[in-house]
Formats: sequence, C-alpha cells, structure tokens
Amino acid sequence: MKKINIPSKLSFIISSITSIIFVTYFIYKGFMVYFVQKTMDDTFIGGSSSDIMVTLWFAISGVMGLSMFLFFQFTKIKDLNSQRTIQRGIFIGWTSIAIAMIIFIPSYIYFIILTVIASIVSLLSSISLKYKIAEELKNKKETLSEKEIYLLQKLAGVKNPKK
Repeated sequence: MKKINIPSKLSFIISSITSIIFVTYFIYKGFMVYFVQKTMDDTFIGGSSSDIMVTLWFAISGVMGLSMFLFFQFTKIKDLNSQRTIQRGIFIGWTSIAIAMIIFIPSYIYFIILTVIASIVSLLSSISLKYKIAEELKNKKETLSEKEIYLLQKLAGVKNPKK
C-alpha cells in the first residue's frame, strides 16, 4: 500500500485559501444586506429595520478572517506532534462546517465541496504526520549526553569519571 504524503504546510495553505474565499463571500453578503437595509429604510415611512443580519455577516467574516490568520501562523510550527494535534482540530472544524452546511444550506454546493476538500486534505496530512512521527521515533537513537554520563558515573561511584 502506497502512503500518501501530504505536508502539513499544504494543508494549512489550503485551509487559508478556503477561509479567504469564505471571508470574501461573507463580506460581500454583509455589504449587500447593509445596502438593502438602507434602501428599505429610505423607502418605507418610519420603518427601522434590524442590524442583526448585517452584524452577523460581518462577525462571521471576522471569525473566518481570524482563522485565516491562524492558518498562516500554523505554518511556522516545527514540532510534529503539535502539527498533528492542530491538523486533527482543523479536520474536526472543517468537517463540522461541512455537515452544518449540508443540513442547513444544501444549496451552497460549492462551499460544501470546498470545505470537504479542506477537511480531507487535513485528515490526510494528519495521517502522514502520524507516519512521519513514528518513523522519526524509530530512527531516533537513545544516547546519553556527556553531562548525563558524567552524573551517572559520579552516582555509581566511579573514581575518575571522564570530564
């Protein structure tokens, strides 16, 4: 069986691009709702509409913008165990978003496909990190440092330990 090797950096970049697409769409929807609301306020006599929809679109856009920033920052992490933990979290997050979109707004098929792709890539990246961590542990030699050897010799009572 051939192992699929997807670097975690690629997964973070794909998640960032997905977040950028979501941010762009949510900002667009926020402005459209805002302009429609202003037009309705000007048209109807004495009617004041709620700002909740406008606030929600921009709040969701801000949250996705923050996640986009975090995905770019995650590319700087060198520890494989930390990367794997983050990849699992990203997989759970994108899968949850995809399931919620399938349930509540199935007409947004392109966004569903986009989140499913990001989810699959993060899962495959997590699996390849698992193999990379196992391989690194297998190749790691358990050697003691000079100071550890010196302290063990001192503890054992060796008369002239090498310094």
